[in-house]
Amino acid sequence: MPGLGTALNTGTVLAGAAIGLSLGRVIPASLQRTIRAGLGLFVAVYGIQMTLRTRNPLILLISVLLGVVIGELLHLDDGVQALGRWAERRTRRDGEPGRVSLAFVTTSLLFCVGPLTILGSFLDGTRGDVTVLAVKAVLDGFSSIVYAVTLGWGVILSAVSVLVVQGSLTLIAFLVHAGLSEPETAELTAAGGIIVLGIALGLLDLKVIKVANFLPALVVAPLLAGALQAVGAV
Repeated sequence: MPGLGTALNTGTVLAGAAIGLSLGRVIPASLQRTIRAGLGLFVAVYGIQMTLRTRNPLILLISVLLGVVIGELLHLDDGVQALGRWAERRTRRDGEPGRVSLAFVTTSLLFCVGPLTILGSFLDGTRGDVTVLAVKAVLDGFSSIVYAVTLGWGVILSAVSVLVVQGSLTLIAFLVHAGLSEPETAELTAAGGIIVLGIALGLLDLKVIKVANFLPALVVAPLLAGALQAVGAV
């Protein structure tokens, strides 16, 4: 059911913030690293499964390459990283006025800006597949524990941002999906799998990839598949 992933993510942010406020301590760093590695392995396998959905590897290759070129020209990853760095800087400014607002803005940015948000919402809306958002929900849940300890109860308010932003993206994807053919959906899914693999490499600390620059491939893949289908090449 479209929207389930967003509901799950919203719930983990609320739960994580509540745990952080009540316990007053963070999860040990060693446990966080182990959980992150486990998620990375799972995401890698899931990405491979998605990529194998392609009906034409050449379409997938061209879509990814064109998508990366577009992403680089638009500096998508640089923009995402800049927002993330700004949010991280704000978390260090403890003791200043407006701490609730600080917590809300900071965690809203961290939880709503990034490839997992966009790709996860897209897959939820187009396929009803909540796997990516489920992984994001786990990561955000543990992060919200840490931020609740350091920033206070304003972190809870970021759950509203997650609900609105991811819910809107999922709804848009659901409406767009109604007009996609089966070949277009297959290539879109495969392109998403490449992006998921990139995310997995980052979670496993194996390779830093500018994943956000790959996001335009999600648009290029169905367009290219549709064009070839129109001329009878698919």
